[in-house]
Amino acid sequence: MPQHVAIQGFKGSFHEVAARQYFGAAPALNFCATFGEVVAQVADGRADAAVMAMENSVAGSILANYLLLERADLTITGEVYLPIHQHLLVLPGTTLADVQAVHSHPMALRQCGDYLGQYPAWQLVETEDTGLSAQRLAESRTPGLAVIAGGQAAEAFGLEILAPAINDDPNNYTRFLVLERAAEATPVAQPDKASLYFYTSHAPGMLAKVLTLVASHGLNLSKLQSCPRPSQPWHYGFHADVEFSTAAQLEALLAELPTVTEELRVLGAYQRGSMEFGQEVEPESQVIKTEENNSLSLAV
Repeated sequence: MPQHVAIQGFKGSFHEVAARQYFGAAPALNFCATFGEVVAQVADGRADAAVMAMENSVAGSILANYLLLERADLTITGEVYLPIHQHLLVLPGTTLADVQAVHSHPMALRQCGDYLGQYPAWQLVETEDTGLSAQRLAESRTPGLAVIAGGQAAEAFGLEILAPAINDDPNNYTRFLVLERAAEATPVAQPDKASLYFYTSHAPGMLAKVLTLVASHGLNLSKLQSCPRPSQPWHYGFHADVEFSTAAQLEALLAELPTVTEELRVLGAYQRGSMEFGQEVEPESQVIKTEENNSLSLAV
């Protein structure tokens, strides 16, 4: 069990919930402002592991994080699927008529586009984190300001859920990857999923040959993401997630893929995350007030 886990975001963020769902309450969480800092903390030993969001079922992939995976000497050892319920949070007593501006992470704003479109007069402001937006509102007590965040942020910072579950899709999930240093990570017992990175020659039909090999060995291609290759305009590398029943299937595929790729890396072999396991933590009531909430600090 790691002692320190790096996450992007702050107290009350969905990353915090995902990390606790995977690792439990024991590890200390290292809160990071950027995903680059998350990867750096694991790489240089300040953290033993990281939990990093990769894609959302509504808003799509976080392409910059795929580029971080390509460049970092880290390995994927697990994944978490977290149900995302976005709420409109306000200071107690605030009404919809009072709201003038809404702050949140751009992914959260995107996930709630249908609801926000009903209020064109509201100013939408992108921030670095949902939980941090909630904390800033609790500290600043700014009239007319609302934030979009999860129920855990309402509980942590004494805010009221003015409009619950405003995300466009009720089946809204974010997929997080668990990362560890490649040289120190213990191999996962009985993996059934692997993440690969590869690129092929820039010639017709080469990607099709890769996909044909995946199918011929009986693996399920659950994700294929193209990413630009630096310094090579209009050339792309590919991130592929494959699911399998036995390790022999993966081994057979990896033995043949070098014949149709110019570079091939296994970013990690791990056990598939479950969409049935765990639920987002919801507040016990819509308004939570504690003495601790009255003296919040940015040093979380």
